[in-house]
Amino acid sequence: MKILCLLILTLISPSLSAASEQLIHEPIDLTNSAIGFTAIAIFVVAYLMVMGEEFIDLRKSKPVIIAAGLIWGMIGWYYTQHGMPELAEHAVRDNFLEYTELMLFLLVAMTYVNAMEERQVFNALRSWLINRGFGFRALFWMTGILAFFISPVADNLTTALLMCAVVLAVGGDNTKFVTLACINIVVAANAGGAFSPFGDITTLMVWQKGIMDFWTFFALFIPSVVNFIIPASIMHFAIPNEKPEAMDEKISMKRGAKRIIILFLLTITTAVCFHNFLGLPPVIGMLTGLGYLKFMGFYLKKTHFKHHAADEANSGNVGSVVPYDIFARVARAEWDTLFFFYGVVLCVGGLGFLGYLAMASELMYTGWGATNANIAVGVLSAIIDNIPVMFAVLTMNPDMSTGQWLLVTLTAGVGGSMLSIGSAAGVALMGQAHGKYTFFGHLKWTPVIALGYAASIVTHMWINESYFV
Repeated sequence: MKILCLLILTLISPSLSAASEQLIHEPIDLTNSAIGFTAIAIFVVAYLMVMGEEFIDLRKSKPVIIAAGLIWGMIGWYYTQHGMPELAEHAVRDNFLEYTELMLFLLVAMTYVNAMEERQVFNALRSWLINRGFGFRALFWMTGILAFFISPVADNLTTALLMCAVVLAVGGDNTKFVTLACINIVVAANAGGAFSPFGDITTLMVWQKGIMDFWTFFALFIPSVVNFIIPASIMHFAIPNEKPEAMDEKISMKRGAKRIIILFLLTITTAVCFHNFLGLPPVIGMLTGLGYLKFMGFYLKKTHFKHHAADEANSGNVGSVVPYDIFARVARAEWDTLFFFYGVVLCVGGLGFLGYLAMASELMYTGWGATNANIAVGVLSAIIDNIPVMFAVLTMNPDMSTGQWLLVTLTAGVGGSMLSIGSAAGVALMGQAHGKYTFFGHLKWTPVIALGYAASIVTHMWINESYFV
């Protein structure tokens, strides 16, 4: 009898163990608890402070970092009280690992952009545009088109700031031109960033998550063009048909600038190859690419005095051979943005762990349907910000076709263009062109931008129909 009992216990123990493990690894639904309501309140207050950054002059990373700590502190306390501290620890480690991969990826990209800025790559481009003597309408289209094609590589924020500098330099006191050109730049930069994994944080998150391969994103190229062209074509007729005064500004790139551009392209290629062919996270390829830049910086520093002496003997111009410091480029990264991203990922991850994202997924993707939900994501990203919205969608991980994932990538990327506060590019330009590019100046053209938003969705669903099966 004893032998029979032992045999039965031996047979059922794996099932009991599996059931026990399932029970341990299942988070508790706290959506209707005091902790859940408090967490929502903390996140809302923090995000209201983020949205009011321009008025209260408080960096956006500060409130969300505090909010993340408070939300996970409450979760940790609850699970510790119930004897399951390892469950909360495992969840927060997963969230932190996801953030770390994205943060290091962005840090490398920002370092390269800063290196190109220090080598006068962007200033040389600005100087070239200014000295060509284009009219306001030609500059409107040139800055928009350049923003559209530079943002897939350099990211939409950097691109918008560069093109805005051109507009301010040639626009002068012509507020109407500056306002319309800045709106066009924001729309173009966001649209250009939507069809490339490197163009925006949202597309980068989707790619890093492994939902789509690198080349699939380029199916959004034509919808992105439509999103940019339609509002730009309408705004074109409001641009003054005048020519600004010619400016005599000549800026040359510093030594090593072209090689750094090539290394940046090589870094992108390395990241893509690591992910597509070796099955490794793209961040490993990007960090390898940072090594390329470090060696380039070493070379520039070691050969500085030789070139300095030769340049001084020939022309007396030493501007192109100043010493190079790679760590100064790292230090100039947008740390507030990187820490803001940390706060958002941890806050949204915490709310997901409490059960709110499952609730939202059920409401939106089951109740409304994937298409309506994904269109709503774009509208919501104009009011809040596309980073937390997209991270929430990725955390929900609804069962969707590739076409629907492309749709939400498009809407989250370009939806923020409808309001000046809806994207990092718009917020940055309100500061750079203070008094000329404003919230209400942008709002006046929101219906036109919304028309482009709707047209881009229709275009995607038409030309990319095969992805929806």
